[in-house]
Amino acid sequence: MFRSLDRNNDGEIDVSEIQQSLHSLGVCVSYAEAEKILHSMDKDGTMTIDWNEWRDHFLFNPITNMEDIAYYWKHSVVLDIGECLTVPDEFSEQEKRTGMWWKQLVAGGMAGVVSRTGTAPLDRLKVFLQVHGSRDRSLHVLRGLREMVAEGGLRSLWRGNGINVLKIAPESAIKFMAYEQIKRVIKGNEGTLRVQERFVAGSLAGATAQTIIYPMEVLKTRLTLRKTGQYSGMWDCARQILHREGVRAFYKGYVPNMLGIIPYAGIDLAVYETLKNAWLQNYSHSSPDPGILVLLACGTTSSTCGQLASYPLALIRTRMQAQATVVGAPQLSMFALFQHIVSREGIPGLYRGIAPNFMKVIPAVSISYVVYENMKRVLGVVSK
Repeated sequence: MFRSLDRNNDGEIDVSEIQQSLHSLGVCVSYAEAEKILHSMDKDGTMTIDWNEWRDHFLFNPITNMEDIAYYWKHSVVLDIGECLTVPDEFSEQEKRTGMWWKQLVAGGMAGVVSRTGTAPLDRLKVFLQVHGSRDRSLHVLRGLREMVAEGGLRSLWRGNGINVLKIAPESAIKFMAYEQIKRVIKGNEGTLRVQERFVAGSLAGATAQTIIYPMEVLKTRLTLRKTGQYSGMWDCARQILHREGVRAFYKGYVPNMLGIIPYAGIDLAVYETLKNAWLQNYSHSSPDPGILVLLACGTTSSTCGQLASYPLALIRTRMQAQATVVGAPQLSMFALFQHIVSREGIPGLYRGIAPNFMKVIPAVSISYVVYENMKRVLGVVSK
């Protein structure tokens, strides 16, 4: 391993060689961060590491492979909680050559299917409160569940889940392809993206995917809110919307949805990177493996922060998608709807339905992680 990092074969490793080695593994670190890594091993203050310093460091702090650390952090953001995962996973050149990238995507997709299905009742409850909570401010989580079950039975709690699961595959594929192309435009064929560049590339890839699959988002909302017998299925729902409201109805709420990508992606990525770096700086000396709990904590916290920032826009998007289904509801624009909500319900009205949204985070993350790890095993993706 020492020889693989010693790129100029001079018997010593310097800062630039550490930085280049991590870049080749798909982990982008700054020169200052690489300097900190070297400093932790440099005992004589020369800012280079010879074989003796390298050997002594890993005798007391054993690690089998530098790629282990990179692998854990790179592929720890696939936790699907049913929201828009804006920044796609990045894969090294070796993973692309060996075909591991598509196995990772399949494992992530299956994790999303099981996770979303398991938490579908809470997701439907969130949409129900977002749309109907304004007409009855006493409507809360338990009462909302009772009303849904009373109207359509226990099976009604999974309304809209079919199309929510169905859109995972095209959205993931489009986002991955768009991300790769945008990354190539930003960086060329060399190097990996910095955090800011990942944010830009991820946001643009997310916007591309959302633009293409957005009609499915509208169908999901309508199917989630439907009354018993209102639609015979997804195609009947699409046909009725097209007949009664026209093609434009399939893009209601599109603008707030696009605007919501920016705070969600930016805050989710920034918080995740901050937590990751904090753990590496404070605890990596005792163990290079962050462990399941650290990964879950980082992913859950960052995603929750992203949701808090983008939730008002998500609520406005859902209200706009559902306006035609609510009797007597005015057909308002994004700004008019925002003013309407704030004037009648205040700022708390912009966060209506957020309780079930937070309730589903921990079970969704846990289910997603367990299924993802098991699917990787089935597909032969070995966790290093």
